[in-house]
Amino acid sequence: MLPETLKELREERGMKQAQIAIILGVKQNTYSNWENGTRNPSLEMLVKIADYYKTSTDYLLGRYKEKE
Repeated sequence: MLPETLKELREERGMKQAQIAIILGVKQNTYSNWENGTRNPSLEMLVKIADYYKTSTDYLLGRYKEKE
């Protein structure tokens, strides 16, 4: 669920993976791995992602369908 949600949120903003990676302070291939589901962000990074997208970690993890 997380990979699909990350991609959806990024695409809603019309951004490329490299742009989000810079904002989050990670390499583009790291962010790509999160979207591909080959790796998961740390808990601290998950919170940072949720803060950036102004949503909850529960939403990112697929526990709730609504963003807020």
